[in-house]
Amino acid sequence: TRFAPVKKCSDLLLLRSDAYIVTDDFRTVLSPKCNGVAPVMNLDSKKYKLVDALEEATADGVPSLVQCTRLTLKPKGKVVMSSKCVFVGEVSIVNDSEDVKKVPGKTHKDTTIDLTNAKVSDDQCLKCVVM
Repeated sequence: TRFAPVKKCSDLLLLRSDAYIVTDDFRTVLSPKCNGVAPVMNLDSKKYKLVDALEEATADGVPSLVQCTRLTLKPKGKVVMSSKCVFVGEVSIVNDSEDVKKVPGKTHKDTTIDLTNAKVSDDQCLKCVVM
């Protein structure tokens, strides 16, 4: 195909991540590191319906998704990810508060990141709950 279709913000997040690469002839294709299977994106369809919401969530950069099999992002409050975030396997992000919370910039593997009660600086890490 000539291009990967973008119908939802979850598609756009994937295309902006390292799960896709741009070839020498300027085609966007799934990274060989994904072994032919794109990560499954499960973003809240109401909260992330418009591109502006995705822009806010990735204001500090797009996280690495090349090793991710499933990302679930259905927070009550806003969540900000960064290019320092690396998601591996199945990762869920929870924020049941109304506050904006930042996902710690580190590798998160097969875990649920609960930001609800987080009160940490950008450089500190939160305790991840292994699924």
